[in-house]
Amino acid sequence: MSTSGEFHRIRRLPPYVFAEVNSAKAKARTAGDDIIDLGMGNPDSATPPHIVAKLIEAVQDPRTHRYSVSKGIPGLRRALAAYYQRRFDVQLDPETEVIATLGSKEGLANLAAAITSPGDTILVPNPSYPIHQFGFIIAGASVRSVPATPDEEMLRALDRAVRHSVPKPTALIVNFPSNPTAYVADLDFYKEIVAFCRKHEIWILSDLAYAEIYFGDKIPPSVLQVPGAKDITVEFTSLSKTYSMPGWRMGFAAGNPRLINALTRMKSYLDYGAFTPIQVAAVAALTGPQDCVQEVRDLYRERRDVIVRGLNAAGWDMPTPDGSMFAWAPIPPQYAHLGSVEFSKLLLARAKVAVAPGIGFGEQGDGHVRIAFVENTHRLRQAVRSIRAFLQTGSNEAAPSTPEPVLTTSETA
Repeated sequence: MSTSGEFHRIRRLPPYVFAEVNSAKAKARTAGDDIIDLGMGNPDSATPPHIVAKLIEAVQDPRTHRYSVSKGIPGLRRALAAYYQRRFDVQLDPETEVIATLGSKEGLANLAAAITSPGDTILVPNPSYPIHQFGFIIAGASVRSVPATPDEEMLRALDRAVRHSVPKPTALIVNFPSNPTAYVADLDFYKEIVAFCRKHEIWILSDLAYAEIYFGDKIPPSVLQVPGAKDITVEFTSLSKTYSMPGWRMGFAAGNPRLINALTRMKSYLDYGAFTPIQVAAVAALTGPQDCVQEVRDLYRERRDVIVRGLNAAGWDMPTPDGSMFAWAPIPPQYAHLGSVEFSKLLLARAKVAVAPGIGFGEQGDGHVRIAFVENTHRLRQAVRSIRAFLQTGSNEAAPSTPEPVLTTSETA
């Protein structure tokens, strides 16, 4: 045994890509600068009062202070199954096709560990939420990138991957509405994905954490709506964004019984589930008044419009997202040579606005930055004014640099 050098699994994790930006942000705040932080996708709204009230009520009962159940209390699994029936017209067995997780991130990572053999090939969109690839990399797999757009380009890349990967891919990650790109898929696209993966015996792991954060007529579907999808698919959802509950760490996996059983067995060795009062409050979220969901959706729509319209008017050309709580913004042409880390540092130094460098979500994201709608409209308008002034008068030289990082984000889902 050697006590020198890095541990094997840690060596597979590149340095934290946001460390440099976060360090600059901390220094600016220490110096007294007012930084508007649109970098981390961390909802700033309060959890709805009826959910908090249920938590308080449940925690008063000493019986809830004991160990819980790693797969989730029965009432919570029934509530999630009822949500799928109501929202997607998908029928789930709460006993064999649903499990509660500590946020979707934990579920994705533990399922990756449960189903991965060393050297497996996993197909992951690039750019994508970091746990999508690094959950499998930690488990010993090799990741092959595919385009992140829900269109023919991804389908053609999947075909090439099956023909040219050794060993043949065993799983595909999909995430729509997407973090970070905000792309939204339709049911026809999912039908193509399911048909392809059934033919080639590839598992589908769908991350649907932003299912309820959509704008306009494009209502995000579930992969499980496709006939036969449950034969090969497990889908992860979360209460974090829908009910402004990020710190509560409450998520779910639903779908294929074999995959759910694998995750259940893995979690039975690792945890006793979320604190029971949190699970009871999560039942109240899923079964109680749902007007709070529309309020959250309206809030993000308003913030989206302030950012996107304001920055487009300022000369920063960016698309209007149909879902999620992010704008995926191409770096303005005059700054493209800097790359996303240096541009993010420059924006922080000149405009006092923090954003997430696109390279943190994969090398194909380096031409973009991600802007999160996590400040009130007054602060967002202030950010737009500052960025407009920077674009009109700012230098296109990089901000003072420190050592180059490479990877990922720690935000929750």
